[in-house]
Amino acid sequence: MATLLPHYPQIKVELITDYGLTDIVAERYDAGVRLGEQVAKDMVAVRIGPDFRMAVVGAPSYFARRAAPKKPQDLTAHDCINIRLPTYGGLYAWEFEKRGRELKVRVDGQLVFNAVALRLTAVLAGLGLAYLPEDQVQAHLADGRLIRVLDDWCPPFSGYHLYYASRRQPTPAFALLVNALRYRD
Repeated sequence: MATLLPHYPQIKVELITDYGLTDIVAERYDAGVRLGEQVAKDMVAVRIGPDFRMAVVGAPSYFARRAAPKKPQDLTAHDCINIRLPTYGGLYAWEFEKRGRELKVRVDGQLVFNAVALRLTAVLAGLGLAYLPEDQVQAHLADGRLIRVLDDWCPPFSGYHLYYASRRQPTPAFALLVNALRYRD
């Protein structure tokens, strides 16, 4: 005798990757994903990931030629691998905080990319220092391929959130998606 499986509605999901802070209402998207601090106050935000940290890293071969920076301002004398984000109007200023003191440093270097993977490849090759998500460099730190500096200047911050317009009436399928993505400690 055959067992019938329950029928679930088919849900279609389309993902668009964009490093800009796109206006999801104007673009007619159902939802977006941003860091918690970047979600507009008039949006509904649902945490979908843990807090995370950034890390300033370099390869041992880079540090064989250059002394490690002691404070964020020292980065201006280093070869840094930059990131260009459209929302920030150009090169991203690296963000630091220590004991409530926030600091942004505009770094310089010969390389500029718009993707994490390219910056990671360049830093592993010893081409400079990079400011990358900690989870992206953890394995390389553990095996000694990268060295972390300025660790005490990189506190955790609010992780990724799914967000959508507060005036939007979610469909049952959208509510299922939100519930499935919801971060649970």
